[in-house]
Amino acid sequence: MVKKTIVLLSILFLGIYTQLPAQTATIQSRTYPQNYFRYPLDLLPHTTAGSFGELRPAHFHSGLDFKTNQRTGYPVYAVNDGYISRVRVQFGGFGRAIYITHPNGYTTVYGHLQAFTPAVATLVKAYQYEHQTYEADFKLPPAQVTVCKNDVVAISGNAGASAGPHVHFEIRDTQTEETINPQLFGLTIPDQVPPTISSIGIYHLNGNPFSEKTPREFMAVSGAAGNYHLAKPQVLHLSGNVGFGINATDMNSTSANHNGIYSLELKLDGQTVYTFAVERFAFDQTHAINAYIDYPSYTLERRWMQKCFIMPGSHISLYPQSVNRGIITFNDNALHEVEYIVKDVAGNTSTLKLKVQASPFNAVANKITGTLFHYDTKSEFGTDKVKVIVMPGNLYDDLDFIYSISAKPMGAYSSLHHIHNRLTPIHENYELWIKPEADLGKYADKAVIVSTTMGCVGGYYQDGWVKSQTSTFGDYFIKLDTVPPVIHPLNIRDGSNMKAARTISFRMSDNLSGIKTYTGTIDNKWVLMELDYKTKILNYTFGGDIAPGKHTFKLVLVDNKNNFTDFTANFYR
Repeated sequence: MVKKTIVLLSILFLGIYTQLPAQTATIQSRTYPQNYFRYPLDLLPHTTAGSFGELRPAHFHSGLDFKTNQRTGYPVYAVNDGYISRVRVQFGGFGRAIYITHPNGYTTVYGHLQAFTPAVATLVKAYQYEHQTYEADFKLPPAQVTVCKNDVVAISGNAGASAGPHVHFEIRDTQTEETINPQLFGLTIPDQVPPTISSIGIYHLNGNPFSEKTPREFMAVSGAAGNYHLAKPQVLHLSGNVGFGINATDMNSTSANHNGIYSLELKLDGQTVYTFAVERFAFDQTHAINAYIDYPSYTLERRWMQKCFIMPGSHISLYPQSVNRGIITFNDNALHEVEYIVKDVAGNTSTLKLKVQASPFNAVANKITGTLFHYDTKSEFGTDKVKVIVMPGNLYDDLDFIYSISAKPMGAYSSLHHIHNRLTPIHENYELWIKPEADLGKYADKAVIVSTTMGCVGGYYQDGWVKSQTSTFGDYFIKLDTVPPVIHPLNIRDGSNMKAARTISFRMSDNLSGIKTYTGTIDNKWVLMELDYKTKILNYTFGGDIAPGKHTFKLVLVDNKNNFTDFTANFYR
């Protein structure tokens, strides 16, 4: 019956996808306009440092990273007619980005920009001064800033959380805001290189939730040019419910970068039981990369093992098909063939086949030693000193939740609470309450919850508890933040002659809760200050509005527990 179901579902799956035009060899749910969008850069050959859907820490990469010869300053072009619908300036992330909405239902995004066009730069500066903030994120009506195909809309840069100069480019569905693989629109990168398979994983699930306790084996792989095999060829003897995994990367013909694959199929005796394809996804799904990879192995060993079975709480559109979530039951004493088929977006293919001898197995469920959390219901754990509340959608599988407590760390206002462990991923956040074990007195509003691995995760005092939300399990305790931030002036002191200076520059730091705001003024008027993500230097850049003579500069820092410090200096221009 199980094998019949596999066959029927696989036929249905193949029927859906073989209806696509012959122009594409990729697995995708629909077709996209071809020859409509141009490339955002004129640099040839078109080459990328990062692919769509590539595995990144805590997210799937949402676009293509077009290389710019390790330089900034290239013109960035509108890929077709439309209007600038959104402009964004961030401390990290894209740094500077513009969004262009097109009449065909798609929006394109251009990130890590060095500069906007003068018209957009004027709008950004007006927003920043009106709201007295460096970071800006605002939408524009359709008629305000229109663009035509081939118009220069920005200058390429290295702003924000980029690892080097490039243009991050996305195509999004305007209505759903899902991001879509740009290469499916014909913006292809020369590629005749099949994916590389480095190793595989075998997970003995046997009816139990996946966790760091799941028995697993990793096996090295040999091969090249699309044909791979186990480094030590053998028949694998497996029984019970088994999940498979793979470590695979891809390269294109223009770059030495190791990027992500496009699709992955797992077949049992010729029938597809699992499919993964980086066609499109929504941004509220991107953290589910931690359900796609073997998260415990990544956390402990930085091993990028991609699981070929689906966690029951992982709801992401990158899984177009599966049978029994990709989990295979071996119990019939027969010899089976398991095949991996790995493709890039150009259709280059690599395969690996395994021989599996199945044997009977009597599954025994793991004994629950803690508190059972279900992934699809609200789960709570509490004592007189701690409370944990996990809402549905934040666990990817059922969890045997373990809690313990140990002695108060030095300087802490609570015991050290061991909230399960850091090997189980959380999709977004869960609530954590810790009761102080010492009188906070007048400093109650300075209390925060601290992780031994991540530092301060914030918090506020209410009804006898310090409460916060955090994104990882681990070890937590309470501290007080009563220390103000520190200002480190780099090129100014009282009485400085700043006539030849381009900027006034600072470094700043905080001991615990982090800096919430920074405010600079000259002669009591707010001025724009930019915090550079890479150098962490805070700069005011002189414009033409500072007249010759004596002026007073003031910088005020406030941390997240409202401790503040200031710096004042007179200078001459």
